[in-house]
Amino acid sequence: MSLMLLYLLLLKATMTSFSGLAPLPMVRADLVVNHKVLTDHQLNTAVATGRIGPGPIGLWIVSVGYFVGGVPGACAATLALITPAFLIIPLLRYLGARADKPRVKSAIQAATVAASGLIISIISGLAGDATRTPAHMVIAVVSFAVLVLTRLDTLWVIGGAALAGLAHTLLAR
Repeated sequence: MSLMLLYLLLLKATMTSFSGLAPLPMVRADLVVNHKVLTDHQLNTAVATGRIGPGPIGLWIVSVGYFVGGVPGACAATLALITPAFLIIPLLRYLGARADKPRVKSAIQAATVAASGLIISIISGLAGDATRTPAHMVIAVVSFAVLVLTRLDTLWVIGGAALAGLAHTLLAR
């Protein structure tokens, strides 16, 4: 895949989404399903890397670029990640002046709901790759329950899940 095509596909995903994981369905559709330059496992690894590393949640896009095109791919992904930030400034100025209008509020709420629906739709494909054994399924369900039912920081849940997975692997030997 050319770096320009990678940049354009990731730019499309980052331009049409509104939060860190919202581009996930589009990235999966373009790079895993359509172009077959990335696997679900690599996508899971990229998302996990972005979640456990410091900085904004959207940095998983850079890992995707690296898996597809090495260091030049990571650079193309970084450009795709930051381009919308520069393009959004005029739009924010325009919307900021009209934020109290019901139509603008409704449009923002609808976009948020649509992004949430896209994220939910992609979970099945990624969960299938990440939960290959019953132990992995238990770790995923317990992690989800802890996140929903407590105010425990995500980092602690990820760390606990990683330790549980490591313990399972060591005990299974």
